[in-house]
Amino acid sequence: MIHDQMNNNKLELIGTVIEEPVFSHDVFGEGFYETKLSVPRLSQQTDIIPITISERLIEQYNVKVGEKIHVVGQFRSYNKIDGDKSKLLLTGFVRYVEPLEDEGNPNNLQIIGYICKPPVYRTTPFNREICDILLAVNRAYNKSDYIPCIVWGRNARYAKDLPVGEKLLVVGRVQSRVYTKAINEEVSEERVAYEVSVSKMISGKKLDDPEFDIAAFAKLL
Repeated sequence: MIHDQMNNNKLELIGTVIEEPVFSHDVFGEGFYETKLSVPRLSQQTDIIPITISERLIEQYNVKVGEKIHVVGQFRSYNKIDGDKSKLLLTGFVRYVEPLEDEGNPNNLQIIGYICKPPVYRTTPFNREICDILLAVNRAYNKSDYIPCIVWGRNARYAKDLPVGEKLLVVGRVQSRVYTKAINEEVSEERVAYEVSVSKMISGKKLDDPEFDIAAFAKLL
């Protein structure tokens, strides 16, 4: 069961460290640090993606500002308490570091989860169709990650009618997006949101078919 849950969430990033790692927490005496990667897009833009990495991996691979690294792990969420409010934070949890031999796709995520809120469908001023989905992704030890996904075009039209509880496989990339949040009538502040930009998706009973090859589906981009 733990093996299956780890396979529900596979993240691979190749990027450059842009912040000094800062201590976050420790688990059973092992320290974990937070930093950020600058990950290129094919469009020549970049995504700035937070990652959480252990002290052991930092020392072993000399992770520091300016270093380009290839990390593999999971895209996770956790709630951070700020006063009387709770905020959902997202991070790439690094399980191991790969050699920089085959750079391939610098940003690849595959997750299997369950829709936990009604999808929100909308169109942009340029009439581009978008659908927002929140997926609950099972993690080992009875934990779950809540991952916001954004779906485009024909997939958005399909996703808007999916019910809460539907099982969904999505393949895509983690993206960062800057937006302005109005605090009150006079004050606003710039914030960064993280979400999965979905390139492929499939739902329903097909995912439970033992002959359905998830790995092959994920590669057909």
